[in-house]
This record gives sequence, C-alpha cells and structure tokens, in this order.
Amino acid sequence: MVRIASFNVENLFERPKVFNTTDWSIGRSALNAYQKVNTLFSNPVYSVADKRRILDLLVELDIYYISSNGAIRRKRTKSPRWAWLRKNRGKFDRQPKDNSKSIKIIANGRDDWIGWVELAKEPTNEISTQMKARVIRDVGADIIAIVEAEDRPSLAWLNKELLGELYKHVMLVDGNDERGIDIGIMTRNNFEVESIKSNIDAEDSLGTVFSRDCPQYEVRTPNGTVIHVLVNHFKSQTEGGGQKRQRQAAEVRRIVNDLVAQGQHVIVLGDLNEGPAAAGRQAENLIGLFNDDSPLVDCYWIPDFQIGNRPGTFDSCSLRKRFDYILISQSLRLKFIGGGVFRRGLWGSRKTRPTAWNTYQNMTKSIEQASDHAAVYIDLNI
Repeated sequence: MVRIASFNVENLFERPKVFNTTDWSIGRSALNAYQKVNTLFSNPVYSVADKRRILDLLVELDIYYISSNGAIRRKRTKSPRWAWLRKNRGKFDRQPKDNSKSIKIIANGRDDWIGWVELAKEPTNEISTQMKARVIRDVGADIIAIVEAEDRPSLAWLNKELLGELYKHVMLVDGNDERGIDIGIMTRNNFEVESIKSNIDAEDSLGTVFSRDCPQYEVRTPNGTVIHVLVNHFKSQTEGGGQKRQRQAAEVRRIVNDLVAQGQHVIVLGDLNEGPAAAGRQAENLIGLFNDDSPLVDCYWIPDFQIGNRPGTFDSCSLRKRFDYILISQSLRLKFIGGGVFRRGLWGSRKTRPTAWNTYQNMTKSIEQASDHAAVYIDLNI
C-alpha cells in the first residue's frame, strides 16, 4: 500500500503579517495595496497620478504616515505593521527636513531606481509548528504534497528537526508567488523522485497561468510503478479569483491529458481554493478538471473516501470550503483502497474547540492549530 497526502501547512516558521489578521478584510486591503504598488513601480514612466497613487498606497501599507499637520512622512520602525520599502539603487523619494512638508517621489520611472515593497513577516506560533509536524507524522504518507511552505530550507529543517528525517527526499521549486507561500513534496526512502518539471512559465491568451506553479514530480514507488504527481495551489478567493482558477484548471487538464495519452498514472493534488456550491456538484470554476470525459477521478466521489462529519477541509469545513483535493487518473481508480480527511490539527477561526471533529488536546486555541486546512490522503495498492 502507498499513502499519498496533501497538506496546506499555512507556513512553517514565518508568515506574512497580512495573512494573520483576525479580520481578513483588513489583511486583504493591505495585500491589495502591496500588489498594486509593486505593479505601479514597474511602470516605465511615473505620471503625476501614478505618484499620487503610490503615496496613498504606501500610507495604506503604513510605510508612510500622515502627521498631525497633514504631511506625509516616512514611518521609522524596526517592526512594520505590513511591509518594508526596499530601495537598492537610485533615488526614489526625498523627505524635506521641514516636518510640515510631505515626502516627494523623485523617481520618474522604473529606470531611475531599483526597489520594491516586501511583506513583513512574523514567526508562527511554536505550538502550531509542532502541530504541523504531528499532523504529518500521524497521516504517515509515503508521498506528501506541502502547500504554503516558505522555501526548501524551511521544509528540510522541519523534516530533519521535527520529523526525525521521516522523508528521504524534500523538494521545492520556487514559483511565481513572491510572498513565500510555495509548494513542495516530500517522499520516503525508496520513493525516488526521478524527474521534476516546473510550469511557472505556462501561458494562455491572458498571460501567466499559475499563481504559484504546477510542478510535475515523476515518482517511482518501491515496486517500480511510476506516478506523475502534480502539486497545485490555485488562485485564492481574494477579489473572487474565479476566472484565474478556471484558467489554472484548464491548464492542469491539458497537462493531465498529455500524460494520460502517454499511458502514465497521474495524481493531481493540493489546495484548489474553491468548493462546490451544492452537494452532488463540482466547484464551478474547477469544472474543467472533470467535464468532457475527463481522465481524472475526484476522490471525494469515491465511496470508500471517508469525509467525516463535515464536507469541507478549510476553517469551518462547510461544503463551500472544500478546498483541498486529490484527483487520480482513471488508471488508478481500481488501485484505490481508502482515504479521507484528517482534521485533528484544524481548529479554524472559531473561539471554542470544534465539536464536529476530534482535535489534538495540546491545541487550546486557534493560534495553536497546525493549520486552518485539514490534510487529505488516499491509499493505493501500487
């Protein structure tokens, strides 16, 4: 038996502050400002309107502030609320010595300076990190996809120090997301990663497809069976994101079709960031993975897949919050012998301990949860 799992760990050791707000509307506003200002920074020429907008966004990010006399000034702090303004080369702004006067953006375009806004991070809760490792140990997968890891060194440290080198191979390829929420894979001894292919440059008529990546890992099991594991973290629901997830689903389907046409076994797994609107239906923007005689089987639709008392995998675990998936090619359907949702490390945003599923007693509040996502796993006879 081979166990394959997916777990969104919600970062291992450090997490951007914008993701840790109790009121997500506040964090979303700061994240939007971060994305917009970095987009404006890339403009070849900064118009008067661009400069005004940049000032407003930097105030919103608390990099600048408005003084008591109405002047926009730099905020001096070693622990910014949301972000840092990084300036490597060239002149970007000038702050008058007169405290009653506002800072001015003197760069006139991208060629005048090198810099960016970088999200500030804070350490994750220590108990939470221990709970993440506990979930991974208790699930006991031979192959596990890890979503929202900071980088490979962090994932390797987790495996060495908290998992006792449970996994032989720890792989992570940096993707398109600059916020430190990448996707990787860990496999046990004798589960060889024979090849890796990144899809960060995949494009369609609207541009870059993947928010992070859809890395393809070719893994050989101890009995010689080769499976192609496609790890995903689709676009979040910030500002909807539905069209982006449609495009990502279409590209994953294209990759799967090509592999299946070559006679390969395929598994697609990860956080696809959208659940169904109603029982018996697939998520609207993920339908491209399943329609038109798809070679993929959704494990939630297999009778032996144990969902538990709640239908979802994120936060309150409602059906619409069924974000975490494992899809297998038809060639593996008859090899399926079990699976389910593992929620013991999930508390959610609620103040009191969940009652719809069992949780680790070591967790006493939301901040100590392993993640706001449950792990999902399947067992295959391969």
